[in-house]
Amino acid sequence: MKVLHVDINHPLIIEQFNALGFQNDEDYTSSKEIIEDKIEAYDGLIIRSRFTIDAQFLDKAKNLKFIGRLGAGLENIDTQYAKSLGIFLAAAPEGNRNAVGEHALGMLLALFNKLHTADREVRNGKWDREGNRGIELEGKTIGVIGYGNMGKAFAKKLKGFDVDEVICYDIKGGVEDENARQVGIMELRQRADVISLHVPQTELTIGMVNTEFIEKFHKPIWIINTARGKCIKTKDLVDALQSGKVLGAGLDVLEYEKSSFENMFTDNNLPEAFQYLIQAENVILSPHVAGWTVESKIKLAQTVVDKIIKNFVV
Repeated sequence: MKVLHVDINHPLIIEQFNALGFQNDEDYTSSKEIIEDKIEAYDGLIIRSRFTIDAQFLDKAKNLKFIGRLGAGLENIDTQYAKSLGIFLAAAPEGNRNAVGEHALGMLLALFNKLHTADREVRNGKWDREGNRGIELEGKTIGVIGYGNMGKAFAKKLKGFDVDEVICYDIKGGVEDENARQVGIMELRQRADVISLHVPQTELTIGMVNTEFIEKFHKPIWIINTARGKCIKTKDLVDALQSGKVLGAGLDVLEYEKSSFENMFTDNNLPEAFQYLIQAENVILSPHVAGWTVESKIKLAQTVVDKIIKNFVV
């Protein structure tokens, strides 16, 4: 079994594949076109997000038996076409769900307690206790949108905070568990004080959080997004922050991600909505690191290895 690794991951994945007798080749710098030209020689591909695996790429991967993606989702792979070719797809949402749950909770607590602004003010010699008075999670209703691995991990973290209730909304039925009660969209809108997004990027979720979505909530809400940046229309979020319909936001992911992000700063080409976000005191930003811990790097690799072994090693 010949495996091509195109993203650097925890070394355990290569170590364990070597122990199984797999041939492991590494190419972390070649262009997608160069990888396409040689992919026919490989039975397996290990990737994170360096490039998309589209139909053209898959047509050239004539001997490919599996793709392991060390991440939660498979949105950078044409999954339908890959499955039609009999290619096994192994993602690893189990590997970083705990990290995402902790990060989402950390963002929410930081927003409620104004930790980011308080820290900055104290460092600059300002001692403003009243201006940094926080609010408590106790008694709040937390709405989780998307109740898979990530949503369930976040709900589990809330168990000790005496929230009024954790409710979840998902297009799939029967996903509730001991940590959250599944509700319809109407009840979510009526009761939620906080919404936390844990959905994959699909045609249904791109631009899901827009002005119409936000305005239908009965109370002003807090928004946490550790899912995908394109799920929120940034301009509409900014409008809601300015009107007070959204009280604050914790954003680990942005509409402006990928290679273009740094260029916006060097080229002085910041979108107006993003300029507002980076100045807003009720917004916390992080660079898509919710699932990016020391521990999750190991867990992601091990999860992919385990799934491939289960399907290809007798």
